[in-house]
Amino acid sequence: MGNVVRHLSTRASLIAAENTWIEGEAIQQLLTTSELPGMQCVAGLPDLHPGRGYPVGAAFFSTERFYPALVGGDIGCGMALWKTDIALRKCSLEKLSKRLGNIDGPLDEPYQNTIEQAGLPFTGFESSLGTIGGGNHFAELQQIDTVYDAAACNSVGLSKAHALLLIHSGSRGLGGQILRQHIEQYGHKGLVEHTAEAKHYLDLHALALRYAMLNRSLIAQRMLRRWRSEGQCCIDLNHNLLSPCIHQGQNGWLHRKGATPADSPWAVIPGSRGDYSLLVKPKSSEQSLYSLAHGAGRRWMRSECKARLSQRYSPQELSRTKLGSHVICQDKALIYEEAPEAYKSLDSVLQALLQANLIEPVARLKPLLTYKTSGGACA
Repeated sequence: MGNVVRHLSTRASLIAAENTWIEGEAIQQLLTTSELPGMQCVAGLPDLHPGRGYPVGAAFFSTERFYPALVGGDIGCGMALWKTDIALRKCSLEKLSKRLGNIDGPLDEPYQNTIEQAGLPFTGFESSLGTIGGGNHFAELQQIDTVYDAAACNSVGLSKAHALLLIHSGSRGLGGQILRQHIEQYGHKGLVEHTAEAKHYLDLHALALRYAMLNRSLIAQRMLRRWRSEGQCCIDLNHNLLSPCIHQGQNGWLHRKGATPADSPWAVIPGSRGDYSLLVKPKSSEQSLYSLAHGAGRRWMRSECKARLSQRYSPQELSRTKLGSHVICQDKALIYEEAPEAYKSLDSVLQALLQANLIEPVARLKPLLTYKTSGGACA
């Protein structure tokens, strides 16, 4: 892996190429988490950036105790890739946008059976199921732009002739409630494994993971129904989660905060809304704590985006990207916060992963239509 893996301390490492932008604050947060009681090692990925006290784009391995705050409030946030029967040769982005309309509100009646069949207990957040949420969440219609591994594409049933649908969302308000209740009761000191308190959190965590996966599925079904189309999920991976793990012979806990599992056959690494995404075959590695970057990673804080960009672009101009794709975002603050310029170059992130021998590229995916919000209840 050469000098792509930088050893910051005896417990902290960072995977980054020479041209990968990494903020000093993110590195400091990574080093701070490596000193938590029971923490054995932490790995920053090329999309590493500062979070609320803890870095995003990293994996953390601890023994004897785990830290819910490292997973964060959006438990189960992740990416789902669906193949669709939408023929690209007949595809009109204007018509698709019009048919889609507003999907920020509660689900229609036809989807209630799906929720009941999932067998999830009542949480109080059912009205948010099937909705994307705010922040960096999105649903994006894509097309295969470049194929690097035709056999792999064929094995998943992907075709250049039909559109793909990538969903990025999580457990909505449920995960946030779980974290708030935990912090109010226990603070940030973590939980000792095999205790009643640890079991209680793990049960809630498992519920949030199921909730997040159901949410992504319902978003996709909802969109495809509006488009009078069919689809099938071929990848669904969480990147905010806690898992039992054996690392270098030690039993412990692997926390991922904005880190895609590398112990799965396939993964999608998305760029910003104005950049390509990459379908890859992950290569699991101890040095990356069995994880990959989950995207391009932020370059600017949300609070500074509008001031940096409003003199250069209007919201209307930001609704079209350099790649020719359309962005549906009626929240004027959010469209600046999520502008492509606010993110790192995906290429610099991918180059670091390639140099570290962590991925095999399968196909490059080009955005066509990105849905953020039509101005409804998306928080």
